[in-house]
Amino acid sequence: MADIVYLRMHKKVNIAHKKQLYLEDIAHISSNVSYKKKLELTPIYRITDKDENILIIDSFLIVDHLISIFSDIEIQLIGSEQTIIHIQKRKKQTNLWIVSFVWLLLFVGTAMTIMNFHYDVSMQQVQQKIHLLLTGRENEFPLWIQIPYSLGLGVGTLLFFNHWFNKRFNEEPSPLEIEIFNYQQDINQYITYMENDLNDPRNLS
Repeated sequence: MADIVYLRMHKKVNIAHKKQLYLEDIAHISSNVSYKKKLELTPIYRITDKDENILIIDSFLIVDHLISIFSDIEIQLIGSEQTIIHIQKRKKQTNLWIVSFVWLLLFVGTAMTIMNFHYDVSMQQVQQKIHLLLTGRENEFPLWIQIPYSLGLGVGTLLFFNHWFNKRFNEEPSPLEIEIFNYQQDINQYITYMENDLNDPRNLS
């Protein structure tokens, strides 16, 4: 009777440099076989220059490779069917001038967006009207309304994004994080199909 080996592929693996990939690098293994460590250290793929920065390893090829080496095992796949290997190149040192320029550009752009929005909805006239209704007097600049409103706008933005630099206010993901996650899922789905050699029409014949 064949020994059962449960295999769960990692969805994504980041590799800092080119190296030999072993089974333990791309998958979780659960089994009672005595040679489990040998399974984990089975060579799978050697990353070379031709792989550039993205590599797809399909579970079908892994199963085929393992069965050819360990003929007395039965492999049960759980979860993801492919592993995306991201080969990270050495990062260049951050340029302070570029960071400052981008920060200034985003700051000015955000400020202009907020000001144009308030102009479109006549926010100043609305606040003047609120001041007139509450006090019975006209005031061109009702600061007791405008200042708390401005502070509340900033605090509300921080709470919406759930971040203050690297600090999170709670464990709930922000709407931006959810959108980024969904976007990353779409990218991964596209990559796993387009970069997988098994999906090449030339290999389907």
